Amino acid sequence: MARRTGFYLDKRNAKFLGVCAGIADYTGIDVLWIRVAMVSGTLLGAGFLVLLYLVIGFMAEAKPAELYAGEVNPEDRAFWQKTRVAPGRSIREVRSSFRDIDRRLRDIEASVTSKNNRLAQEIDELRHS
Repeated sequence: MARRTGFYLDKRNAKFLGVCAGIADYTGIDVLWIRVAMVSGTLLGAGFLVLLYLVIGFMAEAKPAELYAGEVNPEDRAFWQKTRVAPGRSIREVRSSFRDIDRRLRDIEASVTSKNNRLAQEIDELRHS
């Protein structure tokens, strides 16, 4: 099974080997800006970028087909990009969401099970009317 948090070449959005598209998919930065940075870095004399691009292009794995299916939901894609970039922050956000849900459930439970519940009083009033 493919790891959603790994780096893969994005062959579907590739211009040459899919390295820039893969970096864009991994980081969440628009692929146009990755390509502009690559071209401008190469033109400014950083020739090692071309070598690095080729090495990555031939060493990295292509993105598995089952991961392309998950791209239909933009929320899932954004979640996995955030997870790749800052996994600790993503875990804290998920824990915070669960704590908030748990707090709200406790409030609902307290409201429903309390003897002074306004709804219960209204129901009792309707029964006795």
